[in-house]
Amino acid sequence: MAIARCLPVALPHAIPVREILPWAIFSGLLLLLGIYFVGVEEGALAIFNGMYVHEFVHDGRHLLGFPCH
Repeated sequence: MAIARCLPVALPHAIPVREILPWAIFSGLLLLLGIYFVGVEEGALAIFNGMYVHEFVHDGRHLLGFPCH
């Protein structure tokens, strides 16, 4: 008869907030930049001239409910 052996399992360690915070801030800034380009980039507040960015994210604008027409 075979005897089953259990391997020791390491418990997960908590990640300190000071290690997560820079990544959370960076991710939040990228999210805000993405929302700006999808939702606002056209007209008087445009960073880039022309409608290139608007046309690139046009379908995303409609998907997220931003008016553009």
